[in-house]
Amino acid sequence: MDKLILIDGNSIIYRAFFAMPPLTNSSGLHTNAVYGFTNMLLRLIQEEKPTHILVAFDAGKVTFRHEGYQEYKGGRDKTPPELSEQFPLMRELLESFGISWFELAGYEADDIIGTLSKQGEDSGREVLVVTGDKDMLQVVSDKVTVALTRKGISEVEPYGPKEIEEKYGLSPLQIIDLKGLMGDASDNIPGVPGIGEKTALKLLHQFGSVEEVLARTDELKGKMKENLVNHSDDAVMSKRLATIFREVPVERSWEDMTFNGIQGDTAAPMLRKLEFKSLIERLSLISGDGNNENDGSNEKDQAAAASEVEVTVVDSESVSELNELLPTIESMYLESYGENPHHANIMGLILSTGERHFYLSDQFLLDKSQAEAVIKWLGDGNYPKRGYDLHRTDLVLHWHGIPFAGASHDIELAAYLLDPTNNDQTVSALAEKYGLAHVASDDDVYGKGAKFKVPDTGTLSKHLAHKIEAITKIIPLQQGDLKKNEMNALFFDLEMPLSRILADMEKQGVSVDRESLVELGKEFEVQINKLVSQIYDIAGQEFNLNSPKQLGEILFDKLGMPVVKKTKTGYSTDAEVLEKLAPYNPIVQYILEYRQLAKLQSTYVEGLLKEIRPETGKVHTYFRQTVAATGRLSSQFPNLQNIPIRLEEGRKIRKVFVPSEEGWFMLAADYSQIELRVLADISGDKGLQEAFLHDMDIHTKTAMKVFGVSAEDVDSNMRRSAKAVNFGIVYGISDYGLSQNLNITRKEAAKFIDQYFEAFQGVREYMDSIVKEARRDGYVKTLLERRRYLPEINASNFNLRSFAERTAMNTPIQGTAADIIKLAMVLMDKALYDHQLKSRMLLQVHDELVFEVPPEELELMTKLVPETMEKALSLSVPLKSEVSSGVNWYETK
Repeated sequence: MDKLILIDGNSIIYRAFFAMPPLTNSSGLHTNAVYGFTNMLLRLIQEEKPTHILVAFDAGKVTFRHEGYQEYKGGRDKTPPELSEQFPLMRELLESFGISWFELAGYEADDIIGTLSKQGEDSGREVLVVTGDKDMLQVVSDKVTVALTRKGISEVEPYGPKEIEEKYGLSPLQIIDLKGLMGDASDNIPGVPGIGEKTALKLLHQFGSVEEVLARTDELKGKMKENLVNHSDDAVMSKRLATIFREVPVERSWEDMTFNGIQGDTAAPMLRKLEFKSLIERLSLISGDGNNENDGSNEKDQAAAASEVEVTVVDSESVSELNELLPTIESMYLESYGENPHHANIMGLILSTGERHFYLSDQFLLDKSQAEAVIKWLGDGNYPKRGYDLHRTDLVLHWHGIPFAGASHDIELAAYLLDPTNNDQTVSALAEKYGLAHVASDDDVYGKGAKFKVPDTGTLSKHLAHKIEAITKIIPLQQGDLKKNEMNALFFDLEMPLSRILADMEKQGVSVDRESLVELGKEFEVQINKLVSQIYDIAGQEFNLNSPKQLGEILFDKLGMPVVKKTKTGYSTDAEVLEKLAPYNPIVQYILEYRQLAKLQSTYVEGLLKEIRPETGKVHTYFRQTVAATGRLSSQFPNLQNIPIRLEEGRKIRKVFVPSEEGWFMLAADYSQIELRVLADISGDKGLQEAFLHDMDIHTKTAMKVFGVSAEDVDSNMRRSAKAVNFGIVYGISDYGLSQNLNITRKEAAKFIDQYFEAFQGVREYMDSIVKEARRDGYVKTLLERRRYLPEINASNFNLRSFAERTAMNTPIQGTAADIIKLAMVLMDKALYDHQLKSRMLLQVHDELVFEVPPEELELMTKLVPETMEKALSLSVPLKSEVSSGVNWYETK
C-alpha cells in the first residue's frame, strides 16, 4: 500500500540545530542541523518504508495570517546565521536523495502538509506527518498519523485519534479550540489571559468549542468569566490563526513525491561535501525500496557475526569518528566493578549505533580532554540513553565527575517489571531468554570472588560488544512485551523517572552528625556493659553471650528453664524462644535487650560511621528498584529502611541524621494505614470504606464489628487484637500466625479470623476472587498493572499452593501501596521543580518520605508534601498523609 511521509522541514531542522552539538566541515560550513535532520530521515526510511516523501518549508516570514494579525510570530528570535546557512544545504541534500521538497510564498509548511495530508487521506492513502509542532495534531484521522518529535529529534511519539483522546480527551479538530483558548507563545497567538492548558481542557470537556464556551459564559464565574468576556475576540482570532489551511495550491503531484530509494551515485557526493563519513557507510545498508539488504535470515551468518563481533577501540584518532556518530547512538553500557556503586571503579564504556560498536577504556573516558564530546553527550538529556542498569551507571559516573542524563529505556528495569520473581536478569540471562546469540557470563570472563580480574582490552571490548548487541536487540522486544502487558505507563511514566529521582537522592545523601553518633555509641556501650553484668550475676558465671551453645547450657542446664525448641546442634535460643521464656526469669529479658542494643551498636553506630563519605560528611544509601517482588524499594550501603523505631534506643539513631545546611529542618511525611486503605478500595468492602470516608479509627471500627460492641466499649486489648488481624489480613495471615502475634490458641485465632470475615464480607469475597484469578491467569496485578507471577498457585503440594494463595491475596495490596509511594515521589520531584524550591527529597522509608527544608520554605512544604502525597492515586477512600518537622530526623515524629 502507498505510504506518504510529510516532514515539517522548518520544525525539524530548527530542533535539530538546538539539539545537536556544533558541527562544521573543513570548509567552515555549519552542518549540525543538516546532520541531525538526515539521521532522523534515514531512520524514518528504514522503519516506515515509505513509497512517497515530501519535505515542506516556510517560504518566508510573511504569510496570509499576518493580514489579520501583524503580530503573528512577532515574538520569535531572529534565526541564528549558523542555522540560516544550513537551509540551502538541506534542500540540496534532499535533491541528492531523490526526495521532493516544496515551499510557497504566503503559506507555512503546516499549511502545505495540511493540504497534502488531506489529499492523501481523500485518496485512501496512509499518511505520516513528522513535526515538532503540536498544532499539526488537528489533521490527525484514521488515515493520517502525526509523529511529534521528542528528546530533540531522536525520538518520535505517534498520535492517532485514539492517542489524542487518551491524552487530551479531545477530537483532533478540537486541538484548534485548545489553542484558541490557551494561545501559543511561540507563535505569539494571544489566546485568553489566565487560561492555560489545564483550564482550556476543562472548558472544552464541558462545552466542546471556543464558540460554545463564549456563548455560555453566563454559566461561568470569577476572573475566568471576566477574561473570556473581555477577550472573546482574541479567542476567536486565536482559533483562526491556529487553524491549518488545507487548500494550498500545491504544485506537486502524487508522482512528484515518489521515493525510489536513496541512490548512492547522487547522494554520496553530497555527503562527501558535508563530510558525513559515517552516513556514507550507513547508506550502504539502505536498498532502493527502503529495506535493509541484510535481513538476518541466514542463521549461520548471524552466528558468525555474533562470534566475530566488530568493535572499534576508541583512541585519539578514532574519537572524531565517534563524536560525529554520537547523535545516532542507539544503546550504551557502562561496565564497573564493586558492589557499592558509590565506590565502584569503571572498567569501560561501550556505545552502539546498532551497526557500529565503540569501546572506551576507563583511562580514555576519564581523560576529560579526549572524551569531551562523549562526556557532554552523556550529560545531555536531549539524547536518549538506552542500556542496562542505568541507575547504577548514573551513580558510578557521578562519583567520577561525569554527569548523566536522558535515561529512556533500562532493560534490567523492564525485565524486572516483566518478571519480578526472576532473580537472574543479567544481560547474559536476558539474551538467552529472548533466544539471542550467546553472551558469556561476567563470572566466566572476569572470574569470581578472589579470582576476579579485569581482562585485557581485546577481551573486555569484545565481551562488552556482545553485551551491547544483546541490549540493542532486547529493547524492541521488551517494548513489545511491555505494551502487550499494558505496562507502558508503569515503565515509562513511573519506574524510569523514579530511577533518575532515586539517583539524585542518593547523590545528595543525608548528613550525619558524626560527634552525636560517636556519643550515642558510648551511651549504648554503657548500657550493654550494665546488661552483661546483670546477666553474669544471675547466671553465676561469665560466658560468651554470643554463643548459642553456651547460652543454651546456662538457660536450660544450669537455670533449668523449659526447653521450647531444639536444633541439630542443641538448644534453640532464637528470639521466638526467648520471648516465650521471658516470664520465667529476668535474665531472659536482659538477654533480649542486650541483643537489641548490640545490634544497634554494630549495625547502626559502627556501620554508619564506616559509611560516612569523608568529602561530603554524608551517608549515600543505594535504593534498589529491582529486588522486591511486590515493587517495594530496598536500601543498602547502608540500609536506612530497617532502623528499628519501636525501641526508643533505635529511634535515637534517627537523631544523628540532620540537615546538610545550617538552620534548615528535616521534614517527614508518612502515609497513614495505606495498605488498609488500598484493601478498602480493592475489595469494595462497604464497612472498611465507611470507616475511612468518615475518618474513623480503623482498628476501633474493626473491634466494634468483630466484638459486636459500641465505640465506647472498645478497650485497649480489643483494639490491639483488631489491629493485629487488620494488618494480618493484608499479609494473608494464618490462624497460627495470628495466635503467635496475640499469644492466644490457634482455635481462638481461627474464630477471630472467621468473625473478621463475617463482619467484612467484601474482604472475604475479594480474597476468594483474587485466588481464582491467579489460578486462571497465573499472576495477580496491582492497580497500576504491576504483575507478580505465581507458578505454584496450582501446585499439588499443599504448602507451596498455600503460600502462592497468600501471595495472591496480599500482592495487589502491598504492590499498589508501593506504586502509590513511588507515584508520590515522582509528583514531589515535579512539585519541587515547578515551585523552584531549594528543599530536597532525601529518603523513602517504606510509606515515609524525608526531606530537608530551608526555614523560609517550611510552611509551604508542610502543606505541599501531604497534599501531593494524598493525590498520588485516586481511590474510593481518601489517602491520608501525616507530616511533621524538626531539627533532625528523630524530631519529625
